[in-house]
Amino acid sequence: MTKRIQLSAALPEAYQSIIQLHTVVEKAAANAGLDQRLIELVKIRASMLNGCAYCLDLHSRDARKLGESERRIIMLSAWWETDLYTEQERAALALTDAMTRLPQHQDVPDDVYQQATSVFTEEQYVAVAWAATVINAFNRLGVTSHKPLPVNPK
Repeated sequence: MTKRIQLSAALPEAYQSIIQLHTVVEKAAANAGLDQRLIELVKIRASMLNGCAYCLDLHSRDARKLGESERRIIMLSAWWETDLYTEQERAALALTDAMTRLPQHQDVPDDVYQQATSVFTEEQYVAVAWAATVINAFNRLGVTSHKPLPVNPK
C-alpha cells in the first residue's frame, strides 16, 4: 500500500477541531440519554460503508469495552436482516446508512427520517445525525491517508 500524507498530522489545528466537535457530539448524545453503545454502532456501521479500517478497529474495540457483543458487531454488515437490534438501533443504523450514502442518493429518504424521528426525541435525533456526520469526516481522513492500524491496540 502506498504510504500517504497523514492529514490529521499535517494540519493538527483542523484535526483538533474535529476532535473537539466529536467531544461536543458525544456529550450531546449522553445528555440526550442515548446509550453509548448505540453511538458506537453508528460509528462502526459508517466505517464499514466507507471502508475505514482504522475507525473499524478503534470503534469495534470501544464497543466491546462497553459490553457490545462480537456477534452484533459482525452482523452490522447486514443489520436489516436480523432481529438483533432494537427499534432505536435500527432507526439509527438506517439514518447512518442514508447519511453515509448521500453522494449516491443525494437524500435521506422520508421513511428513514420518519422512522428515526418516531423513536428518538428531537435531541436524540440531532445527536445521532451529528454522530454519523462526525464519523464520516473521520472516515474520509482515515481512508484518504491510509491511516495505519495501531501496532499494539489497547
